[in-house]
Amino acid sequence: MHLDTVIFDIDGLLVDSEPLWNEAAEEVFRIYGITLTEQQYQTTTGLRTKEFVDFWFNFFSIPTHFSLQAEDKIIASVLKKIEERGTIMKGVHHIINFFYEKKFKIGLATSSPQELIDLVVKMTGIGPYLLATASAQELPFGKPHPQVYLNCAEKLKSNPTNCLCFEDSFNGMIAAKAARMKCVVVPEYSQSKDEKWGAADLKLSSLQNFGELHFDMLSKK
Repeated sequence: MHLDTVIFDIDGLLVDSEPLWNEAAEEVFRIYGITLTEQQYQTTTGLRTKEFVDFWFNFFSIPTHFSLQAEDKIIASVLKKIEERGTIMKGVHHIINFFYEKKFKIGLATSSPQELIDLVVKMTGIGPYLLATASAQELPFGKPHPQVYLNCAEKLKSNPTNCLCFEDSFNGMIAAKAARMKCVVVPEYSQSKDEKWGAADLKLSSLQNFGELHFDMLSKK
């Protein structure tokens, strides 16, 4: 297997946005009398906002005609929060440069809307290195369905089996593996020892820690 393409998730991997998504969802859900525990929130990390809202509205028996309104409010709120308070994750420029120097094709594949892709690309300054981006927002299914990863690979003119993905969520990891791609996970610290990451090809504590030894190991797998 010859790896020649790398695809990155965005939320929680390139930008520390998961706490802001949580904050935005908490504020909007409060309007409908919904309060999620941290554990509940983690079970739906990586889903599209629509699926996230639909799941919890169904769970708490909130009328479905409120779903779209809540989804729009969460997205608008989180875009504002990320623009004002979002921070770039450690190692982003290291990992982009690592693969750029190897002449890899580089792409982004996310459950988030295009507006967030554009914002994070601007914040990180990685636009010149990217050859393609893909959003699952308008697809029939989001992560853990592999379609967004397959779409990104197609845009990059890459065979899925030649792709290496970086993810921070369980749903994202499942999507990458279902697309027949290698997957490196960088979980949030409190979840890093969870056995659920066993399906990943490699687990790291930070993008900054990825190096030649990891790359060689993945290339030989």
